[in-house]
Amino acid sequence: MLFLKKQFQNPALAFCWLALLLIGACSEDYLPKPKGYNRIDLPMRDFVSLDKNLPYNFEYSVHAQMERDSFNLQEKTWANVHYTDFDARVHLTYKAIKGDKALFKTYLEDAMSLTFKHQVKAYGIDEAVLLTPKGYTGFVSELSGDVPTQFQFFVTDSTQHFLRGALYFQTAVKNDSLAPIIEYIKTDMIHLINTLSFELKMSN
Repeated sequence: MLFLKKQFQNPALAFCWLALLLIGACSEDYLPKPKGYNRIDLPMRDFVSLDKNLPYNFEYSVHAQMERDSFNLQEKTWANVHYTDFDARVHLTYKAIKGDKALFKTYLEDAMSLTFKHQVKAYGIDEAVLLTPKGYTGFVSELSGDVPTQFQFFVTDSTQHFLRGALYFQTAVKNDSLAPIIEYIKTDMIHLINTLSFELKMSN
């Protein structure tokens, strides 16, 4: 398993680095770093294919529920992967690029800025650029510390589709206590990324 990882302190530098890697990302898989946390019994992994009229498809955990995003009802392609037992959601936002390079640049800059705005509270941000089995480029960010979102990613074909995801917990519990659950959901999200396919089922 190969992946590219680089620490970024400057969002502008990160954007330039990512732009270069989008041209020729070379890794096919990525797994979050193993860490030594206290054992918590978590459910056995199993996945089901998303069956929605959306411009994307992927496999998600059977222990989660897909739900319509309620934050912006006008965005019909936004959704949440809701882990009800953990009080956690992976918020998915989709944007159609439609071959517009300016739009693609805007979505890319927005995604990067949403990650780097957490630098104030984060102990560190680890990033990896990857190539999915379907040939899409992905960018994964792991944030450590008591930050609102501990794992973010986006995947794009750079011409038509742009999907971003961010993990959030609806709880005041410190991230150190949530660590085993965070790691569990991170691995599920990597499976989501690796099974993601973009489809032209509906327009945004």
